[in-house]
Amino acid sequence: MFPNRYDVIVVGAGHAGSEAAAAAANLGSKTLLITMNLQNIAQMSCNPAMGGIAKGQIVREIDALGGYSGIVSDNTAIQFKMLNKSKGPAMWSPRVQSDRMRFSETWRDMLENTPNLDFYQEMVAGLIVENNMVVGVKTSLGIEIRSKTVVLTNGTFLNGIIHIGDKNFGGGRAGERASTGITEELLNLGFESGRMKTGTPPRVDGRSLDFSKMIEQPGDEHPEKFSYLKSTKRLTNQRLCYMSYTSNTVHELLKEGFEKSPMFNGAIQSTGPRYCPSIEEKINRFADKDRHQLFVEPEGWNTVEYYINGFSTSLSEDIQYKALKEVAGFENVKFFRPGYAIEYDYFQPTQLKHSLETKLVSGLFFAGQINGTTGYEEAAAQGQMAGINAHLKGKEKDPFTLQRDEAYIGVLIDDLITKGTEEPYRMFTSRAEYRTLLRQDNADFRLTSKSFDLGLASKERMETMEKKQKNSKDFIQFFRSTSVSPSILNPILEFKESSPVKQTDKLFKPFSRPNITMEDMRKIKEVDDFIVENDLDNEAIEQTEIQVKYSGYIDKERNNADKLNRLEGIRIPESFDYSKLKSLSYEALEKLRAVKPVTVSQASRISGVSPNDISVLLVYMAVSYTHLTLPTIYSV
Repeated sequence: MFPNRYDVIVVGAGHAGSEAAAAAANLGSKTLLITMNLQNIAQMSCNPAMGGIAKGQIVREIDALGGYSGIVSDNTAIQFKMLNKSKGPAMWSPRVQSDRMRFSETWRDMLENTPNLDFYQEMVAGLIVENNMVVGVKTSLGIEIRSKTVVLTNGTFLNGIIHIGDKNFGGGRAGERASTGITEELLNLGFESGRMKTGTPPRVDGRSLDFSKMIEQPGDEHPEKFSYLKSTKRLTNQRLCYMSYTSNTVHELLKEGFEKSPMFNGAIQSTGPRYCPSIEEKINRFADKDRHQLFVEPEGWNTVEYYINGFSTSLSEDIQYKALKEVAGFENVKFFRPGYAIEYDYFQPTQLKHSLETKLVSGLFFAGQINGTTGYEEAAAQGQMAGINAHLKGKEKDPFTLQRDEAYIGVLIDDLITKGTEEPYRMFTSRAEYRTLLRQDNADFRLTSKSFDLGLASKERMETMEKKQKNSKDFIQFFRSTSVSPSILNPILEFKESSPVKQTDKLFKPFSRPNITMEDMRKIKEVDDFIVENDLDNEAIEQTEIQVKYSGYIDKERNNADKLNRLEGIRIPESFDYSKLKSLSYEALEKLRAVKPVTVSQASRISGVSPNDISVLLVYMAVSYTHLTLPTIYSV
């Protein structure tokens, strides 16, 4: 029925599992993707959208590494927006509304056309572990399937419980059963688990809504796309989204359901996402607000189903319905299904290595919500990295990891395994100390060559990146080397109310001014001629403008990253005994023992470990390991 042994088994076919399976199979590992329902591969369980603040950067990084999320998003998009465009480029974040059904269908098509990948529909009920090494999985039918490595991407299915008012029942998603057995087995192996909560809004019939009472939310006039591949398509037609608001009347009706709400009656004791609270949490925590935004989003091109973003709830269905009818445009609303909350098991991610392999069981990897994260994008990124590293583990090669100054994916994984999480972890630009370096526009520059070296990114991706990089570099050099006289430049500067120049100067200097754009520069014949003669596309032109305008900030951040990265080179032996460091604080001693950081840099990022603790560690290591050369920024 199955080959004697797979290289990689991926359990779960959500966003994490799909990317994990794609990565492992594309790298050449014989891979099996097991899921409880093959009809729901990469299902968008919550909102039908990909990207957003910091999340859009992650999708670009997944794409630059040769993943599928960006391609699928582009080919199933119904609306595109670049968020935060009024801010600096480090904050720009792409987001698409997707056609939910086509998204899942396209993912399945791509996976079925991926060599080395097999599929099987059944529940995995346990693991086969021998000598602290995973060697396969056991299904609910008692079938044992052997493999070199296993990636668990169980999403919200591990002992999942769905709550609607005072009703609750087992399930991992609406209409689908929960997964049982794995948590209990992992606990017996010594893993630490917890419970988390997430929720989703009701879905409604668009034919019952009055959109004339809502505020239109169109996509960008000139939509971009996620994937750097030229073969993916750019939107030429887009669907409208809409916005409406709750009111005090809506809030008072919702409060009527608080008595039966699992959020307030003790039925739900686990932690939900702080930055995406349910509507009942909003009106309870922000009692001074008399209204909250609701975004009304279509689920696809040809469906009448709409998603009510901002109305996530676990209240009883009658309260949901009664309150939503008081929202402008929803007076005659018809439900497709009510919203619900779901509780599920997760495992503290400090039990993982940077490769996402578990510390307790060799060859076992965790990715996605099992690690305490929330969001398709965070899950997909972890899945891709776990899939890559499961492949490398099976080939007895060193793991592939990303540093905090290399990718948001690096920030995400380092945060999880170093700090752990007590609430669903969501990525924000503010979590990245090097966000000027980690922009959405340069993910291909940062990561494509790494992926190509792995054997994951295609030659087409590599050549596309190299051409864009050369074009941008040549254009930047053009601005550095081309001079222009005041007579040509000053009319442009004066029109933009910018100080005139008094002498001939290189174009780079005036272009660096905040209020001078590429459009202004193209009024100079030499600039426009260079663009035309070199056939520069919009990506190369945009990249040039960002590099010129923010060169000072970029260089400063690169310098800071390089200084701190010196600590990454100081590795801590795996058997290091922290109890020998008598000057360590008790909290630092506990945290260092629990996390077991690989480098001094990672140790410095652990909550509760102070700079003084790091100095103590460095002094001890310098004395005990005489071959170490301490970095000047941490001389002791």
